[in-house]
Amino acid sequence: MSAVTSSSSSSGPARVAKPASGGVWAAAWRRLRTDRVGIVSMGIVGAFLVLVLLAAANLVASGWQQEVGVPNAPPKLLGPQPAEDTGAIVAPKGPNVDLSDIDPLAPRYAEWAERAKAFKTDEVARRETLPLGGDRLGRDVLAKVIKGAEVSIVVGLAAAVVATLIGTVLGAVSGFFGGRVGDLLEWVYNVFTAIPSILLIFAFAAIFPRGVGAVVAILALTGWTGIYRLIRAEFIKHRVREYVRSAEAIGASQWSRMFKHILPNVSHVALVQLSLHVVSFIKSEVILSYLGLGVGVDQVSWGTMLAEAQNEMILGYWWQLAAVTACMAVFVTAFALFTDALRDALDPKLRGLE
Repeated sequence: MSAVTSSSSSSGPARVAKPASGGVWAAAWRRLRTDRVGIVSMGIVGAFLVLVLLAAANLVASGWQQEVGVPNAPPKLLGPQPAEDTGAIVAPKGPNVDLSDIDPLAPRYAEWAERAKAFKTDEVARRETLPLGGDRLGRDVLAKVIKGAEVSIVVGLAAAVVATLIGTVLGAVSGFFGGRVGDLLEWVYNVFTAIPSILLIFAFAAIFPRGVGAVVAILALTGWTGIYRLIRAEFIKHRVREYVRSAEAIGASQWSRMFKHILPNVSHVALVQLSLHVVSFIKSEVILSYLGLGVGVDQVSWGTMLAEAQNEMILGYWWQLAAVTACMAVFVTAFALFTDALRDALDPKLRGLE
């Protein structure tokens, strides 16, 4: 008994193994899960993205151009429009008059009617009401909102990704190398920032043709400057730190130190800027399409719907404006709240690392 006791006392207290840390991203996810507003916002954004994917695959809103309702069909909650009395005089019915004596073509009318039946198309009955109403041509506003969300959200995401790539690469090169390379990139940055962004967007829009790809290029070329400034500052700060000096001492190349050592430690800055630019680029696309400088006439976006709705509002048809405004407000607000939660989760100061 004493031997067992002495053996246990000599070995010391038993150590409890702690679970291994999952790294920066696992810690950020744990912090994000505690933010209820951020989780709800992420769910709303995810629902919109799923809807965009379904629309891109033509599984929903594929027939947004079809005139399925009467012109300016009201929403179902309002019911059908009351019938209007046009005041037209209806001629009394009576026996058909034989016109063969005064009209030489009268005997051919029956033959032409039979031949015209071969080319007659069946007209689909239009609905008096639609879920969210119809536009001036009778197209479903709900289908247009979904298809417009696909165009606007895809443009915002694609332009933000391209702008983030441009700003990150140029900021990394300028901040790490400095010298003449940094001065040249700083000159380019100053040229772009010297012109008001809205004027620069309009200048590029006047040169580029209309379309989704052109809008993405315009927004990316005018929106990389803010990301460049932040990434450059982060690289200037990190290039003199000990872990970068150690990588240089063991023979790591400059590009390896830039993109394998420093970039992972500043990736949270690029990710937060990416999410922030999505919201601003969606708003910019809406403005361009509203002014007729965005997507083509054969496409629909939230901006083109707003341009159509302003004319309908004068006549009292408010449902297209209400639908697109509510959809855009919900997505932009949810994405902004999710961005704030993501920034709080990834901020090194909040994690106690700096």
